[in-house]
Amino acid sequence: DAYGFNTKPPAEVSNEVSSAIRSGNARDVAKHFGSNVDLKFPGNEGTFSRNQAELIVRNFFSRNAPASFSVQHQGPSRDGSLYVIGNYRTKNGEAYRVYFLIKTISGNTVLHLLQFEKQ
Repeated sequence: DAYGFNTKPPAEVSNEVSSAIRSGNARDVAKHFGSNVDLKFPGNEGTFSRNQAELIVRNFFSRNAPASFSVQHQGPSRDGSLYVIGNYRTKNGEAYRVYFLIKTISGNTVLHLLQFEKQ
């Protein structure tokens, strides 16, 4: 099972998620999801199961292929999770603000929230 227990430090998970977004790889993004994940994508917002969420991310990447992704800010949240804010550009020139949150839930480091907001 690719979806194992993840005890990596949040900063390492953040780098892996950023790299997966940069390459438009939904599977590599999804392997960091917990059993449920909060997504905010244009036209798709809510809490989804890991499989549903992977499909939404894959559909987004297929319609909005990445040209670049750069992290602008990252740091600890009050609750000890790690937040990342970045800029995503598509091959057809559109820009999205990306926000994601990595949480450690009972020892398991997960991508808890992923948001793409059109600029």
